[in-house]
Amino acid sequence: MPAKSLIALLHRANQIANEEFERSIPESGVTARQVQVLSALSQNEGCSQTDLCEMTGIDRSTMAEIVSRLHKRRLVERRRSKDDARAYVLKLSDNGRTLADLGEKSINSVEDKLMTVLSVKARSDLLNILEKLVVAER
Repeated sequence: MPAKSLIALLHRANQIANEEFERSIPESGVTARQVQVLSALSQNEGCSQTDLCEMTGIDRSTMAEIVSRLHKRRLVERRRSKDDARAYVLKLSDNGRTLADLGEKSINSVEDKLMTVLSVKARSDLLNILEKLVVAER
């Protein structure tokens, strides 16, 4: 494998970001990905898991697992949709809302910390490049 393998660098950067996030709110027991879901739900109460998949880019089986874990922790409430008996309508509990707010602040802080090694232009370039990679794979 080349010393500058894209896959290896993306993987390591992800590990570093997740480790920093876990250190930033160690007692919460939530992952950055779970916070991503809580945050999307806080802005779109009453949506379905399918809606959350579309908003976050998380695949259906992973989303089902995340929502199940958040539901077991009573951070997310779910009930059957009135329009589609197969779908759940999701809502944050009070604790879920608190954790979403705390998690969003933590993610912003971690991202700011990680990006300090880059110039403002390099930060913008990095985000634009990563977005192009993600959009191209949809």
